[in-house]
Amino acid sequence: MNEDDKKAFLEDFKKADINQKLDMWYFALEQEAIWEEIIAEVADIAQIDQMKKAGIKKVANEEE
Repeated sequence: MNEDDKKAFLEDFKKADINQKLDMWYFALEQEAIWEEIIAEVADIAQIDQMKKAGIKKVANEEE
């Protein structure tokens, strides 16, 4: 979501009735949960990649 999308969402939220606001609130919470999962998976992948690279360097140093 870029800055324009955020501004549009917030403007729509301001204009919405209570039911629409609740729907938008739950949508935002769902998006937060999805992004938290994505961030956790990205962090795990990065950590695994670092460990693999460290292991490769260690093996290469042992062979020398």
